[in-house]
Amino acid sequence: MAGLLPYTICYCLLIHLFICSVKSDNHEHTKLPYFQFLTILGQDYIFVREFVAFAASVLVKAWKESDDSKGDTEVILGGMAGLHDEIAWFKKEASKWGVELSETVPQKANQVYCRFLESLMSPEVDYTVAITVFWAIEAVYQESFAHCLEPDTNTPPELQEVCQRWGNDGFGQYCHSLKKIANRLLEKASDDLIMGKAGDDVLKKAEVELIRVLEHEVEFWNMSRGTA
Repeated sequence: MAGLLPYTICYCLLIHLFICSVKSDNHEHTKLPYFQFLTILGQDYIFVREFVAFAASVLVKAWKESDDSKGDTEVILGGMAGLHDEIAWFKKEASKWGVELSETVPQKANQVYCRFLESLMSPEVDYTVAITVFWAIEAVYQESFAHCLEPDTNTPPELQEVCQRWGNDGFGQYCHSLKKIANRLLEKASDDLIMGKAGDDVLKKAEVELIRVLEHEVEFWNMSRGTA
């Protein structure tokens, strides 16, 4: 597990900074909850559709590189079922708020993030790297919205349902399952490195892409404030 320490610290530090940036602007956001939500709704829908394709590519890698006893495919497949419900939810909310999803133009930060996902769909991308990114994206979402449900965040009542959707314990348990898969594979890569086998490139790539996820998430969040 020692080989995983730099990546765990890196993730925890970045997610802490990400959530603190949300918390520091909390009062500003409560003044414009509808604007914030409507701005991000269409952009999030575009991203989720791209994320479905990425999730499918991760599922294929899991099918090829993990055995049934590990349960990787079942965990990822369960997440994909959730994405089906998520897209339906976006369409329902868009209809309720009068947002035309088909007419939404992706902003630059969204385009860049989606291209990042597309670059990771290649068969050449190692499963360890892909599942690490997959976990990080889901975990950022869950932890951020869970933070918004805390008593001292003053989240507007109108947005409580939105926060509950991704900040709930069930989604948190799913993210924990993804984390266990990522940790197992990163630990194997670390052990391979110690034993003189391949592993260094995988660990370095996982670290780089993990940091890029947090960078993209910050830029994505900034779209709701018009600063991306």
